[in-house]
Amino acid sequence: MGKKVILISVIIAAFSAFLGERLMTIRKRCHATRELIPNHLPNCKHIKGLEYGSEDITMLPGGLALISTGLKYPGMPSFSDGPGKIYLLDIESDRKRPVELRMGRGFDLESFNPHGISVYTDADGAIHLFVVNHPQSQSQVEIFRFLEEENTLEYLKTIKHELLHSVNDIVALGAESFYATNDNYFSNGILKMLGLFLSLPWCTVVYYSPEEVKVVAEGFYMANGINVSPDKKHIYVADILDSKVHVMERQDSNDLIPVKFVDVGSLVDNIEVDPETGDLWLGCHPNAWKAFLNDIEDPPGSEVIKIENILSDQPTVNQVFMDDGSVIIGSSVATLYGGKVLIGSVYHRALCCDLK
Repeated sequence: MGKKVILISVIIAAFSAFLGERLMTIRKRCHATRELIPNHLPNCKHIKGLEYGSEDITMLPGGLALISTGLKYPGMPSFSDGPGKIYLLDIESDRKRPVELRMGRGFDLESFNPHGISVYTDADGAIHLFVVNHPQSQSQVEIFRFLEEENTLEYLKTIKHELLHSVNDIVALGAESFYATNDNYFSNGILKMLGLFLSLPWCTVVYYSPEEVKVVAEGFYMANGINVSPDKKHIYVADILDSKVHVMERQDSNDLIPVKFVDVGSLVDNIEVDPETGDLWLGCHPNAWKAFLNDIEDPPGSEVIKIENILSDQPTVNQVFMDDGSVIIGSSVATLYGGKVLIGSVYHRALCCDLK
């Protein structure tokens, strides 16, 4: 009997030590002890009408921004009972009132749960909007045609595949081709939380086209934002739980070869790329531990980081904006247009500021 008691005590002690180590590791990866010192931009104003998040934003030529809102994501708060939406915002308009885009026929709007978005413009000038969608906690990609004059998204196609099991973000390369990040190895909600707890570097980047679907990069703790360089030769991938942006070189086969990574020092969510300079604009979570705690008295902060000359031997990483959660909670994306910075959030509001 004594030996059984000793064995049980050893098992309990080992399990407690394991839980303690996991908790410490997760807190470290989330920068739980980081102090958030505000570094605000001038003339920041909330965008009225975007009250339930602005998780991803992509900018069209001419200052038109497409914005996904209303994301319901496991482990994160959500303040909307209705389906998600896509908005259009003219960033150069004085009023800056977002317009909800109508969905065309054939699309199930009631289950719409939009996440990452990307656009592709074909040779005829038609704009295709790719949207990561999670209806009933599933993972799929919707393709629409954006009809600007009608403020409408014409539904074209839904893409599902076993390799696209936990898609977070997407970058479009053709009318039906793209790279996508999986932010978890598992597709089941409970197992996803287990994967997060264990911090398994099993996440992937997948290339999709009608002719071929394959894993082209792996080894990420939680692959999140993804984007492409202006010359289409490099792909940038954010590993949010490793606070790094990975640079991958595209091959003729569409495989990706690792080139380098840049340590950002903050949990990188979405990546936007300046089409003229190639600079990366990152929406970041400076202390993501607060997002798990969800304390309204001590909310998660927000951070915007810019990376210049990322392909050089010495890229420059600069903090552009920092807030302790009093202005904007949980920033997920930032993009620049015409001297203004548009900052989106996972479940809070959107902010438009002047760039110093």
